[in-house]
Amino acid sequence: MIDLYTWTTPNGRKASIALEELGIPYEVHAVDIGKDEQFKPEFLKISPNNRIPAIVDRDNNFSLMESGAILLYLAEKAGKLLPADTLKRYRVIEWLMWQMGGPGPMFGQVHHFVKYNKGKAPYAEERYLKEAKRLYGVLDRRLADHEFVADDYSVADIAIWPWVSRFDWQTIDLNQFPNVKRWYVTIANRPAVRKGYDVPEIPMP
Repeated sequence: MIDLYTWTTPNGRKASIALEELGIPYEVHAVDIGKDEQFKPEFLKISPNNRIPAIVDRDNNFSLMESGAILLYLAEKAGKLLPADTLKRYRVIEWLMWQMGGPGPMFGQVHHFVKYNKGKAPYAEERYLKEAKRLYGVLDRRLADHEFVADDYSVADIAIWPWVSRFDWQTIDLNQFPNVKRWYVTIANRPAVRKGYDVPEIPMP
């Protein structure tokens, strides 16, 4: 049993989608970041960086923060969504790290400046939106000849997909990135993804 400490953000949804896909039993503990619950002392003991998601594995009383580390841990625990072959494994890790260093922080900045603070910092809006479109282009080119980012469906797809699911926040027209759109819709139709997303509807292009 996994205790999942999470909220309805792309990073939080990575963990719940992975748990559903892997079939690992879990109990959800909501951490309302709008009310600063991530700064409570009891959560700090589990997540020293005060960020969701975080997990506690009851099997060994092991806690873990950072969504990328959580995805790798859960995949290894279940023996799924992370190849055993060394080269294939590192291809998955490569694209997982791409998400952690690219779409995660860059799309997050688009949300901050373009969605929530539009008109306050035109330079920042232009800078981060330009980078977001570049990253969509990288993903689109990758998916031109790959069904999923690392050939087979993996934790790399699970890491990237929730950030793309906020394409409307990013003012992105997925029709301009047809390979991303095809991949996005394919994953959106997976029952485990729909359940892990934990809302009635997934935004569709």
